Amino acid sequence: MDFKDKNVLVCGLALSGVSAALLLSEKGANVVVQDIKTADKLENELEMIKNTNIDTYLGKDPDEIVKNFELIIVSPGLPLDKPFAQIAKELNIPIWSEVELAYRLCKCSIIAITGTNGKTTTTALTGEIMKAYRSGSETVGNIGLPFTSKVKTLKANDFAVVETSSFQLEACHEFKPFASAVLNISEDHLDRHKTMENYIAMKKSIFKNQNSDSYTILNYDDEVTRKMAEETKSKVVFFSAAKELQSGVYVDKSGFIRMRTDKMDFRLIKANELLILGRHNLENALAAVALSSVCGAPPEIISDMLKKFKGVAHRLEYVTEKSGVQFYNDSKATNPDSAIKGLLAMNRPVNLIAGGFDKKSDFNEWVKLFDGRVEFAAVLGEVKEQIAKTLRANNFDNYEIVDSIEDAVKICYEKAVEGDVVLLSPACASWDMFKSFEHRGDVFKDSVCNL
Repeated sequence: MDFKDKNVLVCGLALSGVSAALLLSEKGANVVVQDIKTADKLENELEMIKNTNIDTYLGKDPDEIVKNFELIIVSPGLPLDKPFAQIAKELNIPIWSEVELAYRLCKCSIIAITGTNGKTTTTALTGEIMKAYRSGSETVGNIGLPFTSKVKTLKANDFAVVETSSFQLEACHEFKPFASAVLNISEDHLDRHKTMENYIAMKKSIFKNQNSDSYTILNYDDEVTRKMAEETKSKVVFFSAAKELQSGVYVDKSGFIRMRTDKMDFRLIKANELLILGRHNLENALAAVALSSVCGAPPEIISDMLKKFKGVAHRLEYVTEKSGVQFYNDSKATNPDSAIKGLLAMNRPVNLIAGGFDKKSDFNEWVKLFDGRVEFAAVLGEVKEQIAKTLRANNFDNYEIVDSIEDAVKICYEKAVEGDVVLLSPACASWDMFKSFEHRGDVFKDSVCNL
């Protein structure tokens, strides 16, 4: 697509917005970046676009200027029910996500991964496999590296492995990956999508443009994702951590991870050789096997990377041990379902740190698992009273409300005994107290080191 002399508005000056603006400017577009924050709060971002022809519109909503543009690129954090989006719709001005923009300009095949939980781990592992297979491949998207930042260097023979959130998919239109995956579905982001039906529809849009020359990888063990096989026109490959499949990726009776379809049949490593903890991470590994296999990665490369992969930061990340107490950082557990998986992965008594931004989640199923697993809980953040109420309703009284991660780490360490775990697994987003879940995890790790 030719962007030369097009008037483009980029809403949201975070990493993906900066990257999109720079790419569009290089393509000859007349770019304006907008952000509700003022210039004094965007010093780092403005430094990145210094000495370019990019204009700024800061400290206010974009409603008044929308009519001046032919295309709008939106940050994932901006809901499409805002007034500016309604104005754009009335004027037939297209609104794209940064992922959609990157897709339009990308020369190589795309592997796209979504789901409520496990996206980052699956993306990272798939990325490592594909880089070992095709060295120029890149891991991009919601994992932290904007897709648009790598469009220029990706060659036709490479693969772009893209983590895609429901927020990014909401403004995708022609996006068509060669291989897509929906890992699982559970309640999340209802503050944004309002209903589960809307949320599921966003996830399903990852394969809406796929056809018989592409693949969709689905979790057989998740009833919602299993039914999605009826709605895609692409070739479906299931994965299962619970069942031996006639076709798909699963763990066989001998404990080996096996990939079996009408075109391939091979065994890889034993499931217990994986370095990443928990059944949910086994599911993530099986999805990565399916994705990389259909994209041509040979079994020996897949096996080698499965053996080496140690997981990613902030996802059940081992921090250290002090006086026989282990510390794990699971800051990426931004919803109850993810926190459940983290709790089930622990094989020691847990002293838990939880709470954060209110995403209108129900904490009951998570708290019901505390009995026999959680010794003590330190609760903080915007939803601290809601979590405390749920704890009391489930007869769990050994908790305290605290004001900071530092206080939570200190009190959990004081309560712990040798053989225990102190686990940060918040079940909530981080935006009430931190810039991101990474920031929250880093503060936790610093607090542990400072004990």
